[in-house]
Amino acid sequence: MYAVIRSGGKQYRVSPGDTIEIETLGQPEGASVIFGDVLAVRNDDGMVAGAAAANARVEGTVVGDGRHRKVLVFKFKKTNQYKITRGHRQNFTAVKIDEIKL
Repeated sequence: MYAVIRSGGKQYRVSPGDTIEIETLGQPEGASVIFGDVLAVRNDDGMVAGAAAANARVEGTVVGDGRHRKVLVFKFKKTNQYKITRGHRQNFTAVKIDEIKL
């Protein structure tokens, strides 16, 4: 069984027992999280999408917070002798998926 959820403007395919890294939620470690924006659910009977999936919800617990690896952006223009390097690290919250309810 798996579900497709939307969180932080991104979509994730999750199943019970998975740990996903989503946009920062600002909740303490061990807190319960409920994802109500479920796009589709696949169970043993088949695929459930649309209005039937809207009644589904995914429950999880916050494992911790962290930061992704640094992404370097290097801009270079040869004729103007222009060089600049910038880095970015995105924050995330790790969530362990406990249960998918229909």
